[in-house]
Amino acid sequence: MGELWHEERLYIDGELVDAEGGKVYDNVNPATEEVIGVAADASAADLERAIAAARRAFDESGWSTDVALRVRCLRQLHQAMVEHHTELGDLTIAEVGAPRLLIDGPQLATPRDYLIFYADLAESYDWSTDLGEADTMAGRMHRWVTKEAAGVVAAITPWNYPTQINMAKLAPALAAGCTVVLKPAPDTPWSGLALGRLAAEHTDLPAGVLNVVTSSDKAIGEVLTTSPAVDMVSFTGSTAVGRRIMEAGAETIKKVFLELGGKSVHIALDDMDDIGAAVGGACFQVCTHGGQGCATTSRLLIPRDRYEEGVEAAGALIAALPYGDPTEPGNMTGPIVNAAQLARIDAMVRQAVADGARVVVGGGIAEQFDKGFWFQPTLLADVTNDMAIAREEIFGPVLVAIAYDSDDEAVAIANDSVFGLSGAVVGADRERCLAVARRIRTGTMAINGGLWYGADVPFGGYKQSGVGREMGVAGFEEYLEQKAYAEPAG
Repeated sequence: MGELWHEERLYIDGELVDAEGGKVYDNVNPATEEVIGVAADASAADLERAIAAARRAFDESGWSTDVALRVRCLRQLHQAMVEHHTELGDLTIAEVGAPRLLIDGPQLATPRDYLIFYADLAESYDWSTDLGEADTMAGRMHRWVTKEAAGVVAAITPWNYPTQINMAKLAPALAAGCTVVLKPAPDTPWSGLALGRLAAEHTDLPAGVLNVVTSSDKAIGEVLTTSPAVDMVSFTGSTAVGRRIMEAGAETIKKVFLELGGKSVHIALDDMDDIGAAVGGACFQVCTHGGQGCATTSRLLIPRDRYEEGVEAAGALIAALPYGDPTEPGNMTGPIVNAAQLARIDAMVRQAVADGARVVVGGGIAEQFDKGFWFQPTLLADVTNDMAIAREEIFGPVLVAIAYDSDDEAVAIANDSVFGLSGAVVGADRERCLAVARRIRTGTMAINGGLWYGADVPFGGYKQSGVGREMGVAGFEEYLEQKAYAEPAG
């Protein structure tokens, strides 16, 4: 592939700069375990400088009030990403292990266009609402409400779909008039740092409006969650970390958006003639990008009287789905992001087998690869919903098959989870599918293969899957505050 186009430096206060002391850390390709380069390894002091820059840009520049400037800058960044699509795609495959077939979809091309969606929204949004006149104890008053930027936003993002989630935070936050400190995951620094370089070289973003800070130390993110100069934290990641962010932000009563874990169900109803078609969506999802997605439907619910038939069909589908070198266009599953995550998946599957689960296909670390972090696409049968494998997020290519006896039981199993992020129902009767879906406490639902994902669709979860919504108008309004005004009428 040759040397990859990339950026190693931090983006702070409008400039590309080294980390304190010139410190860097290795960026590793999960498919080969090769070091593809380095990234700036920021200190807490670097992060403080970024926060100060964002605070100054929000308080002292016209960014928060100049809609036209914001729209222009978002369009400029979008154009720069279009022009660097090939470079960004190669970079993503190398550091994320993302299959090439996802580059023109959710890994890069689709989220790039979020910038246009939110630029358009900022132009058309009703920033002020007139409430008319009313009689008050002080006389007749004219009242109105305005929407304005929430302030300085700390955006903390994970490694699985880095550009998608970076864009899901940056595009609405910047469009709303906020300033941002983006802290990408340590495993995928270049995806974030590239945005800093493109912003620096191709946009009119005022200094400090966008800052990108990478570090090998996850703990320095606490600076963002505790700083009184940060008004809002927008985080995507594990529920455990989300809890800590809420606790840390409580001291300064920060606004918090959290998109957290999931353990979503795919329910195959008993009226489907083709059981293979009924279970296929779950098989496809859990194998896409190694099941490294929070909304993956990793619990497959099959009617008990068709259970073995459904398990056999699912096993055949998973066994047939190609996986391997992510640079090859035909592969839909690449490597797991790192050695620690690979070991965690393996331990969870081993524990499931000890708990009574049956391996139908896969079941362990893939041994055919000389290097890299590979887990076999796996189907486990005879799983019950009280097993850890059915209750904890795996974040790997592992599907568990659970039997059920009635629609009521399927709904009960679906809701017997601390999570509520996504789900799917497949059946011959649309109204029956909808009746089941309406009873499931989750933020998104797919009916008969429907795909809800899009820039205009609010995404988020119930229960411990998060707080608030990302994307759509709702995602834009997460980054706004409301201010009410009154003046004497007449």
